[in-house]
Amino acid sequence: MDLSKSKLNKKEIDAQTDADGAPENAPAEGVSSPVPAESPNSEPVVSRKRSPTSRADTGREVVIVTSVDRPFLIILLILVCIGTAMIFSASYAYAKKYFDGDSYYFISRQLIWVAVSMAVLFLTSRLKYTFYERWAPVLCLGALALLALVPIIGYTVKGAKRWIGISGLSIQPSELVKIAVVIFVAWYSVKFSQYMHTFSRGMLPSLLYLAPICLLLYKQPHLSAMVIITLLVFIMLFLGGANKIQLAIIGLLGAAGLLGVMMLTSHGKSRIEVWLHPENYLKDEGWQPYQSKLAIGSGGLWGVGLGNSTQKHLYLPEPQNDYIFAILCEELGFVFAVAVILLFMLLIWRGFYIARNAPKRFAALLAMGLTIHIGLQVFLNIAVVTNSIPATGVSLPFFSYGGSSLVVQMAEMGIILNISKYSHIDRE
Repeated sequence: MDLSKSKLNKKEIDAQTDADGAPENAPAEGVSSPVPAESPNSEPVVSRKRSPTSRADTGREVVIVTSVDRPFLIILLILVCIGTAMIFSASYAYAKKYFDGDSYYFISRQLIWVAVSMAVLFLTSRLKYTFYERWAPVLCLGALALLALVPIIGYTVKGAKRWIGISGLSIQPSELVKIAVVIFVAWYSVKFSQYMHTFSRGMLPSLLYLAPICLLLYKQPHLSAMVIITLLVFIMLFLGGANKIQLAIIGLLGAAGLLGVMMLTSHGKSRIEVWLHPENYLKDEGWQPYQSKLAIGSGGLWGVGLGNSTQKHLYLPEPQNDYIFAILCEELGFVFAVAVILLFMLLIWRGFYIARNAPKRFAALLAMGLTIHIGLQVFLNIAVVTNSIPATGVSLPFFSYGGSSLVVQMAEMGIILNISKYSHIDRE
């Protein structure tokens, strides 16, 4: 099916026939093939052949693909492979010490989670994105209900009750809520687009959904997830068409309140002091950020070699978790660390590209929000590891050890890949 309004002469038809065989549904000579205008929320027309129309005729050659976006998928798989290798390198000394000499304790479990997450990636890439639009209220209320169960049936690890145990598996509902808030704001922004410029029917419903989430996360406590989810809601409201002045006022009030808590409470003051002078608190909270900076500085330009880190030998606590990027810097050096950051940037750019060319407004907002979530976590994790901001428990996507976060992140990537199947792609 030809997607362009053009006039095909005999030479063009012959050229197309030589390349692809007999042209399918080719218009007669001198007859243009009209294409109805596509509304923002109309279903796309799927074409498996390139339009023979030149860019000079249309200004842009547009086709609609039926397979997932390969550059996005390739970058994602490269990041997962590097992350899995780094988990083994960073964890084997810690695992040997604390898990009865089993150096493979973490990597063996992580490989299982990688296999599960790949299956989830495949399934979500096959499930059409309209499913999330159709069932958005149910999915979002379900995620909130799971989060509400944490104080009741959850279990505590290191003073934080964030997990629910089901048949020997640990689920962290806050990870599911990150997807839920993106789906909710995207769905609401499309369904009630005519009200988004108002406060009561535009911004307020999303804030009312956010309020119990923040309260439940505060009680866990899980402040890093609360910050990420709040940022996601405000960014999605901005993209969804909320009143910019109202959004700025509420954002400034929230930031002022957070700064006031940090400056007026003893816990907040302590966190800032440790961030500014970790060397003065080596017996307490300053030990981990201080060792992280030593690891990064020790790596130099090219690193000490894969597997040769010193800081992972019980100096940097739990190096396979949130501070795994410090071990990467030490072993593989500044050059490779920058290469990993560039891979993340390429993944985010490609996600934005898919969102920009999405066939529907809901799909565009969904792809944009999920991509922004990954970008936020990468930025915050690297900022914490380099001690650019006060320490928070933010994992590095596809790198930090953990099942729930990896499976959820791969599910997000699968959703974006599904949207890419229906996106308008400029092949040139």
